[in-house]
Amino acid sequence: MVKTAVEIAAAVRAKELDPVQVTREALARIAAADGVVGAFRRVRTEEALAEAAAVAERADLADLPLAGVPVAVKDVATVQGEYASWGSRAGSSTLSTEDGEIARRLRAAGAVIVGLTRVPELCIWPSSDDPDGTARNPRNPSYAAGGSSGGSAAAVAAGLVPIAHGTDGLGSIRLPSAMCGIVGLKPGKGVVRVPGEDGWFGLSTHGPMTTTVADAAVLMSVLAEEPGLADLAVPKPSRIALSTQVPLTRAPLPRAFSRAVTRAGELFRAAGHTVAPGTPRYSAGAIGGLLARWVAGPAEQAAEFDLAALQPRTRTHVRLGRLMAERVRESTRERWLERAEEFFADHDVLVTPMIATLPLKARTWHESRWIANVLPSVRVAGFAGLWNLAGYPAMSVPVGVHPSGIPACVQLVAAPGGEALLLGLAAQLEAANPWPRTTAS
Repeated sequence: MVKTAVEIAAAVRAKELDPVQVTREALARIAAADGVVGAFRRVRTEEALAEAAAVAERADLADLPLAGVPVAVKDVATVQGEYASWGSRAGSSTLSTEDGEIARRLRAAGAVIVGLTRVPELCIWPSSDDPDGTARNPRNPSYAAGGSSGGSAAAVAAGLVPIAHGTDGLGSIRLPSAMCGIVGLKPGKGVVRVPGEDGWFGLSTHGPMTTTVADAAVLMSVLAEEPGLADLAVPKPSRIALSTQVPLTRAPLPRAFSRAVTRAGELFRAAGHTVAPGTPRYSAGAIGGLLARWVAGPAEQAAEFDLAALQPRTRTHVRLGRLMAERVRESTRERWLERAEEFFADHDVLVTPMIATLPLKARTWHESRWIANVLPSVRVAGFAGLWNLAGYPAMSVPVGVHPSGIPACVQLVAAPGGEALLLGLAAQLEAANPWPRTTAS
């Protein structure tokens, strides 16, 4: 079993583990398994070994929260000596001369960047495939690992690396985490501050993808530059609402997903929390505002890409986004925020299923027409995006399993500033109901 990031860092700080050997082992796992898993767009073999050797020589080794920990970075982050492809062959492949803010924070914490993980073009879709490969779900490889942080989820769930970086604009951390059965946290708006970034009209943020809650807390603390987030605390007795109603559509759920919510409620009640049914007042206007941002955000970003070289589905998405840009209004977010605040005045946490259907099957979705991608994408993601629009923290936590082998995960949502509460509650679920960390033996 692959050691957790917390275990690796503690052993490296104590000089009981050599960061170079830890990195060699991670690279060997990637070489052995990624031909099937398809998690990585680029593996940084020589560069990672050099970075690991440098970590071992650092004067501040004893203070590094991620000392010697191999980490996968989503292929949207700026890394010195690499280029961020955003899943596309239509953008620039000029190598960066310096690290971006996320890579800088990871390196400052002692992490070793072993590779860049596969994403769908412009991070639009909940399946991470491109002409060079498909990120498959390690729990059942006939299904996709999800998206857009699908490569990161696959790398962690397969045990190739203990932790990975992701970004979440409409569920892009939480959806693949749920599909692959790992922990994924989308922090609230402004918690991970990166100058010059405001992706998809403020919907997108960076966050951790891990196999344990303790690892998520440490990586979250590094990404947010808030060391206190690494310290898991027993949460205060909380008012927890359970809801299995798919926003707006009320579509039927797979039974295993609704059972996971019930099970989480039972575990929280046993831990001393007040648990009762409760559903926010979802609105068609908020859903419409999300869809407008989903097409207009990538259209704005596509200005840096060669439109003619984009995948056909992406070109359609971009053209529609240019038409819809005028429908992106702050008032839409404000009206939904009023309803969210109304709900959280009476509740501390909302628990829902994380995905509304089984994941997409693993195949070359990038070759399909736009509408063929849109329909399953919208169906699977029904619980996720509204919390990006509100800017509230939300987290995916494994609870059970569907007969297909796909995990049954719940989403925990809290009001702004609730990241520590979510981590504490997730740790209670983990202690009472442990999940299989990875598919690696």
